[in-house]
Amino acid sequence: MLLGAFLLLLLLISGVLIAGYLLVKIPPANAAATAQSNVYLYSDGSPLARDGEVNRVNVSLSEIPRSVQEAVLAAEDRDFYSERAVDPKAMLRAAWNTATGKGTQSGSTITQQYVKNYYLGQEQTVERKAKEFFIAIKLGREKSKDYILEGYLNTSYFGRNAYGIQAAAQAYYGKDVSKLTTAEGAYLATLLNSPSAFDVVAHPQGRPRALARWNYVLDGMVKKGWMPEAERAATIFPEPGKVRPAAGLSGQRGYLVEAIKEYIVDRKILDDKTFSEGGYRITTTIDKRRQNAFVDSVQKQMLSKLDPEARKADRVVRAGGASIDPATGKVVALYGGIDYTKQYVNNATRHDFQVASTFKPFVFTSAVENDARTQDGRTITPNTVYSGANKRPVVGSRIPFAPSNEDDASYGNITVRTATDLSVNAVYAQMAVDVGTDKVKKTAVDLGIPENTPNFDAGPAIALGTVQASVLDMTQAYATLADHGRYTPYTFIEKISKGDDTVPLPDRSGRQAVTREAADTTTSMLVSVVDNGTGTAALAAGHPAAGKTGTAEQDRAAWFAAYTPDLVTVVSIMGQDPDKGTTEPLYDALGEPRISGGGYPARIWAAYTKAALAGSDPQDFDLDLQPGGGLPPPPPPVTPDNPFTRPPATDNGGTTGTPGTGGTTGTPSNGGTTGTPSNGGTTTTGTPSNGGTTSGNRGGTTQGDQGGTTAGNQGGTTAGDQGGTTTQGDRGGTTVGPDLFGQ
Repeated sequence: MLLGAFLLLLLLISGVLIAGYLLVKIPPANAAATAQSNVYLYSDGSPLARDGEVNRVNVSLSEIPRSVQEAVLAAEDRDFYSERAVDPKAMLRAAWNTATGKGTQSGSTITQQYVKNYYLGQEQTVERKAKEFFIAIKLGREKSKDYILEGYLNTSYFGRNAYGIQAAAQAYYGKDVSKLTTAEGAYLATLLNSPSAFDVVAHPQGRPRALARWNYVLDGMVKKGWMPEAERAATIFPEPGKVRPAAGLSGQRGYLVEAIKEYIVDRKILDDKTFSEGGYRITTTIDKRRQNAFVDSVQKQMLSKLDPEARKADRVVRAGGASIDPATGKVVALYGGIDYTKQYVNNATRHDFQVASTFKPFVFTSAVENDARTQDGRTITPNTVYSGANKRPVVGSRIPFAPSNEDDASYGNITVRTATDLSVNAVYAQMAVDVGTDKVKKTAVDLGIPENTPNFDAGPAIALGTVQASVLDMTQAYATLADHGRYTPYTFIEKISKGDDTVPLPDRSGRQAVTREAADTTTSMLVSVVDNGTGTAALAAGHPAAGKTGTAEQDRAAWFAAYTPDLVTVVSIMGQDPDKGTTEPLYDALGEPRISGGGYPARIWAAYTKAALAGSDPQDFDLDLQPGGGLPPPPPPVTPDNPFTRPPATDNGGTTGTPGTGGTTGTPSNGGTTGTPSNGGTTTTGTPSNGGTTSGNRGGTTQGDQGGTTAGNQGGTTAGDQGGTTTQGDRGGTTVGPDLFGQ
């Protein structure tokens, strides 16, 4: 009975295979063989862009160098000429690996891939796989291996809108396929595995994986005897040329199309090859009015001031920005660069610049989220006092670390709120260790920074923003803070359709990433940064805002990340050599010695936000703060008769003096040669808070708050604590700045 059942099953399977072979016909070429364009629309349904006409030029196999053919075989199907049209064992192995979570694998031979490319489509369905199986068998019986390989090379997608090996040779190396070297052929073969991810020009962050795949191809050629080991050892990676995008993708259109395409492929809404078939209609979340406002703001606030002919440093200036509605996660505007056809790399999505001090709010959020305490057991709140001494060794760190503050300025004991206003490195490096650097990293990931972001190391330097997150990633994380700690994954897509069919989109249900208390207390401190700290340029938006400035190491990038209750926007100005593509410092760019986050980025942010929110009333933040996280009560007034509040004589900036007087020798809280109360007059007497030789707010030759020759808060000629000709101390200094990375 068992033998009979087995024979019956075998007969049934044979019947199915025979029937399938007889019933399935080789169809005519599908639409993918003459792929269509995809259409992109703004959120209001108006046209945004098309992704261009299909670029394909068919060539005969004899025109393709033998080494290039072998490179493709080494990458995709090393036993192509000896194997059958289908490999059932490989298909079963791939199905098992996919089912057991080892990654999606095709198990397809080149013959099957050609059938899929030319006759069928990229859909992952049982029906399509069954047709592919039978057509491949029939094609393998009726056509030669050379015919199939030629068809495969002419129909495969290589990225950069290049279909076929000839179009790819032109797109990446600007030459005819017949002139390709073995190394170049191996790189084009590498692209077949993942055309978008392995383009090392468009996606520099994917370079390590692309090189690994390229080496895999060359090693396979050696293993098959197609390449001598000596030649392999001498082969160097052939850098592809710059991208030459279609004219229809000029301006911001190309940046938007590439960002949206990357979003669709990365989230597996459609795979790269399926999407490249075209014919899709994509309604985006991009708000046309806000998108135009972003472009206009960058043009007026920065681009119009560039003069690369007169200032060499202006050649390296780049800008990137992104804007998200925190309640919905919709990306409403994105600025990728001056023009997609001139600067191909998208500055809003790249991952090769440090985010600097814009990371510091995540450290404090993590402190509140984890109820962290200082080394001596005090709860960390905005009013917790830390030492702001320059190069103060971090206590409790497994790695010796003593970060410098901006311009090596030393601060006395200051609150976390003040340290945030001034972005003091010494305070935040210690806080990161107090919280636990692993916990800080986890909080940043929960807020929206991808865990695989480059340079995302959980050491004490994490507090200084060494991670290389993209502008878009930072906008996502700040959107979580703006929405009271609720994380909603960002999206570019409202709807994707093809004909009458709608493509399902991934679930974007929000989750509480951190407590509202943690997010809102962070927001309260970032409001102070805009009102009193390094981000005051954002006040020009005319809306209550919370934000943070940052400037990357060696001033290679300047950031401003900020939000109103209903709009989150991050702006970054970056330095990149236009010829070499290397990151460069921004010193002397735009006619300024240094570019800080509180300068051009904050001004762009303010101009954009004002335009984006035009017609809406300013809204105050609704905050739920941690216990002890509010503003402290004001100190009692200082009077000469109050021994508990009268400043000590050691605070004087002069040689001798008495409380409440001025003159040439100085007194408590006074400084300078002459002065009158709250003025900088010419009399020889004064009262506390006097000083300076010319008019100003409590003194300073160049206006400052109880100041010095160069503006400072209660500073002296160089720096000082409430005065002093050259005494350096807390709250003062000629060029006091917030942190190692600038303002």
